Amino acid sequence: MLNRRSFVITSLTAAALSVATLAGCGGTPADTTGNTDEPAAEAGTGAVDTGTLIVGFDSSYPPYGYVGDDGEYTGFDLELAQEVAARNDWEVQLEPIDWDAKDTMLDSGAINCIWNGFTMEGREDDYTFSEPYMLNGQVIVVRADSGIASFDDLAGKAVITQVDSAAYNVLAGEDATQADLAATFASLETIGDYNTAFMQLESGAVDAVACDLSIAAYQLAAKPDAYVQLDEFLSEEHYAVGFKKGDDASAEKVTETLRAMDEDGFVAELCEKYAEDGISYDNWCLE
Repeated sequence: MLNRRSFVITSLTAAALSVATLAGCGGTPADTTGNTDEPAAEAGTGAVDTGTLIVGFDSSYPPYGYVGDDGEYTGFDLELAQEVAARNDWEVQLEPIDWDAKDTMLDSGAINCIWNGFTMEGREDDYTFSEPYMLNGQVIVVRADSGIASFDDLAGKAVITQVDSAAYNVLAGEDATQADLAATFASLETIGDYNTAFMQLESGAVDAVACDLSIAAYQLAAKPDAYVQLDEFLSEEHYAVGFKKGDDASAEKVTETLRAMDEDGFVAELCEKYAEDGISYDNWCLE
């Protein structure tokens, strides 16, 4: 058994930013229809109740969820979700969302889970989570020719991250040490998706991108000569599937199914499929 408690940055080969069509994955876009006490979820909204897993995801978040070259939604988390649904005889709907609207859509029932490289730390009071399935970290990526080699070199620099992301939460005050770091920046900007953030980095509009380790790995795989990831981590955390507060039945069923998928080898095979995009089975943590 591999050591799943340590982070491994997979040795990456160059891959195009627009990922080639991946066999056996993805789905066609679906039209959306429409405190310490944990209230019960509204009847009929959860996957266990309805027999339909409605997955809210950011369609510009490779390799976890994105639009493939064939125009279909694909990605590591989406394939996990589709397999979970199939094993439970659920229908599955893949719903691309504006990330800052995720809570409204979950509360309204337009989606019944958020499954998209979703960091659970700091959000435990807002959602019912599956057990964590993947280790992750927050890192800083800069241009290879920037001369930035450490966090100290970020003083006076413009840093960008995704709105309401784990990286933003860490830098904006969730972690006192990293909030002090952010205070040295010329600016901490937010943007709707990481693809655009990296376009701004490449153009020189910003000096650095704060993002998930997996996003950094994906971008470095696409353009290994363009970017450098700083060695230091802003934080380490876990990915989990987020459900409406109180939907324990769906969270438990998804956890149970993911564990079975790991035991029969499905997860390891899927990690290998996405290895060149920065996914490593060594970071799978659900046992």
